[in-house]
Amino acid sequence: MTAVSKAIANLQAAQQRAMASRPKVGGFPYLAETLRRAGVSRNVWSLPSCESRYYTEQGPVVMQGTPLLSGAADIPAFNQVALIAALRKDQAGESTFPEFLSATWLAGVVNYEVDFNARTVTYFGCNDEQYAEHYPAVELK
Repeated sequence: MTAVSKAIANLQAAQQRAMASRPKVGGFPYLAETLRRAGVSRNVWSLPSCESRYYTEQGPVVMQGTPLLSGAADIPAFNQVALIAALRKDQAGESTFPEFLSATWLAGVVNYEVDFNARTVTYFGCNDEQYAEHYPAVELK
């Protein structure tokens, strides 16, 4: 087993700080700002595999989450209305993160990218569809 890299240790510490201090409702901007201050510039999620790549000042890191499905599946059609509904439900603190990932997949999202410096999240369908939102700047305690 290899030692944990500085990039992984820094990322995990930032994630722990963010999860301990973020509010349940509207908490994503706090998580995002904590990661940005820790030197993370981008985060790219692939669905349904739940692979998450973080691009940090100390090097890129990949985290493999629990996939949403196994075997072959048709990719759902991109549905911006369903995606926005999933986003608003999550922003209101009415879904867990796994529920959010499942709802975005069912809305036809195959990738999404967070740009921590621009404060944007862009969601992509498999036929070049996309939907982007800005999130607010926040002050950390």
